[in-house]
Amino acid sequence: MNNKCIINGLEISAFDDMGHAIDSILHEGDVVSGCAIAVNAEKIVSSYEREDVKSILESASFRYPDGAGVSLVMAKRGCVSARIPGCDLWVELMKGSASFNLPVFIVGAKPEVNLQTVEKLKNEFGVKVVGACDGYFDNESELIDRVKRSQAKIVTVALGSPRQENFINRCREFHPDAFYMGVGGTYDVFTDRVKRAPQWAQKYNLEWLYRLVSQPTRITRQFKLVKYLFLVVMNKV
Repeated sequence: MNNKCIINGLEISAFDDMGHAIDSILHEGDVVSGCAIAVNAEKIVSSYEREDVKSILESASFRYPDGAGVSLVMAKRGCVSARIPGCDLWVELMKGSASFNLPVFIVGAKPEVNLQTVEKLKNEFGVKVVGACDGYFDNESELIDRVKRSQAKIVTVALGSPRQENFINRCREFHPDAFYMGVGGTYDVFTDRVKRAPQWAQKYNLEWLYRLVSQPTRITRQFKLVKYLFLVVMNKV
């Protein structure tokens, strides 16, 4: 059985479960340096349509199957993998960082969300947060210098895509010895400001349907799922 799968030229890692994914990052406290990006059907389609999106995905050293559609295609290609939801991966990564007392830097989101995220990480998980900055900073170079001086081993960034990936790539140039992860709206979910899909939807890989019913305006984004299925059937990815 393969432990990596190629979809649209992108090498995606396969994991037995969440613990396997975390172990591959933390290595018992010896954190792997690099950058993680979640891969789902929407991103695969976007990478097929836009070279800049594909370049961002290619810049990652750790690509994991966040969407059920990606996991299913991987399985059909002899690369069985558990689905690794980005929100859950981040939470488990934070717990793991606390176990090894690893320094963490938290970037992004609104000021109040960033502050609440840091407080919750420290008070409930015992995370060693050595720096934080919300997503409304003016001087990127100054923030990158702060990250570098903090000697953080894990840096998570919630700025939305592609801004967070662009920031991560620039930050890695000056502080390469760390693990970076773009986390989108994860801090909002973590601080209970945004409600996540119920357990039944998560269990049966129907989070997309729950979000569509909750936010009908997402219908245009769901068209990409149809295109993804077409590309898979036609062996275009």
